[in-house]
Amino acid sequence: MLQQILREMYIDPELLAELNDEQKHILFYKMREEQLRRWQEREARAAREEAEGGRPLKVKLSNSKHIQWLHGIDGEVWVWIMGEAPGDKPYEQISEELIAERARRQAQKEAEELWRQKEAEITKKFRDAMANEKARILAEKWKVEMEDRKAAKILEERIHEEFKRKEEEERKKGEMQIRLQEEQRAKELYWTLKQAQQQSQASEKEEREWEEQLRRSKAADEERRRKAQRARDEYRRHSLRAIQKGTVAGLSNMFQEIGLYNEQEAKLNNQHPNPTPPKSLLVPVRAWERPLRPVSRDVIIRWFKEEQLPRRAGFERNTKSIAPWFHGIISREYAEDLLSNMTEGAFLVRVSEKIWGYTLSYRQQHGFKHFLVDASGDFYSFLGVDPNRHATLTDLIDFHKEEIITVSGGELLQKPCGQRDNPPDYHMLFD
Repeated sequence: MLQQILREMYIDPELLAELNDEQKHILFYKMREEQLRRWQEREARAAREEAEGGRPLKVKLSNSKHIQWLHGIDGEVWVWIMGEAPGDKPYEQISEELIAERARRQAQKEAEELWRQKEAEITKKFRDAMANEKARILAEKWKVEMEDRKAAKILEERIHEEFKRKEEEERKKGEMQIRLQEEQRAKELYWTLKQAQQQSQASEKEEREWEEQLRRSKAADEERRRKAQRARDEYRRHSLRAIQKGTVAGLSNMFQEIGLYNEQEAKLNNQHPNPTPPKSLLVPVRAWERPLRPVSRDVIIRWFKEEQLPRRAGFERNTKSIAPWFHGIISREYAEDLLSNMTEGAFLVRVSEKIWGYTLSYRQQHGFKHFLVDASGDFYSFLGVDPNRHATLTDLIDFHKEEIITVSGGELLQKPCGQRDNPPDYHMLFD
C-alpha cells in the first residue's frame, strides 16, 4: 500500500483521514524523499545527456541585485519609531502638526497664485482706464484749444487720485476675498489629509493583522518541521531496531514454517498411503482476485478467510485461541467506546474497512490514537510510522509490547481490550 502511494504520489482522502498526525508527517516525509529522489535522477540524466552531446552545462548566474539594511551599534537592523524615542512628541500630536502645516502651506501657495492673478487683472484694468481717460482729456483739451492748462492739470490730478483710491479699495477687497478663500481651502485640505491619515491608520491595522497571521503561519511551519524531525528520528530508531531483531525474527519464522510444513506432511501421509502427493498440492491455485481496495464487508470477510486465516491472523502464538485484543469489522466510534473506560496503554486491533489490513486503536491519557496496519503484502507493518516488517500480526503486537510505536507519543501496548458482547464481533470472520 505504501509503495503504491509513493508510486502514484496520491493518497485517497478517506484513507488520509484514518491517519493520525504522526502517520501523516511520516507519509509526507516519505513522499518528499521520493520527490527529491526523482528530481536527482532527472538532474543526473540531464547531466549525462549534456556530457554525451558535447554541450556545456548551463551555468546559473547569480543576481547581483541585493538589499542592505542599516544596522545600529547593537548589530541589529536600525529601527526608529516616531513618537517613542526620547524627546519625541506623542505620535498623535506630531501627526496633527504635520497635517496642519501641510494644509497651511498648500493653502498659502494657492492663495499666492490667486493673488498674482488678481493683481494682474486689477493693474491691467486701471491701466487701461487711465489711458482711455487721458486720451479723452487730451482730446477735450485740443478741442477747447488748450483752455486753462492749470485747471486741466488739477482735474487730471483729481481724477488720478480718484482712480488711485478706487484701485486701493479694489486691492483691499481682492485681498479680503483671497484671504477668505485661503482659510476655506486650508480647512478643506485639513479634512482631506485627516481622512487620508485615518485610511492610512486602517491600512496599518490590516498590515498588523497580516503580520500576526504571518507569524502564526511561521510558528505552524516550525512546529511541522519539528514533527518531521521527530518522525525522521523515529524512522532511524526503528530501522536500527529492525536490524537488531531482524535476524532473530527471521530464524524464528523459518523454524515455525518448517514445523507447520512437517505437521501438514505427516497428516497427508497418514491420509494418503500413496507417496505421490495430489496434484492440487503441487500447484497452488488462487481462489479469488483481490480488488485494489475493500468495496464491501462481504469482500473483506472473504479476504480474511482466503488470505489471513492461513497466516493465523488474530490467533495467539502457537495456540488455536483467538487473541483477546482481536476484533472484527467495527467502527472507530465503537472502538473508542470500548476503550473509554480503560487506562492508558489499553489497545485493540480491528479489521479495517479502508485498506487490506487492520487498525490498531490505542488509549491515551487524554483521547485515543489509531494506527493503520498494512497487510496487503507478505508481511505486517504500520503504514507510514514503523519501517519494521513482521511475519505475523501477533509478532507486530508482541514487538510493540516492548518497543514504543512513536518517539513523540511513547505508545507502549500494555493491556488488551477484549469483547463486550456475545456473540463476539468477529464471529462472521470465523464462521
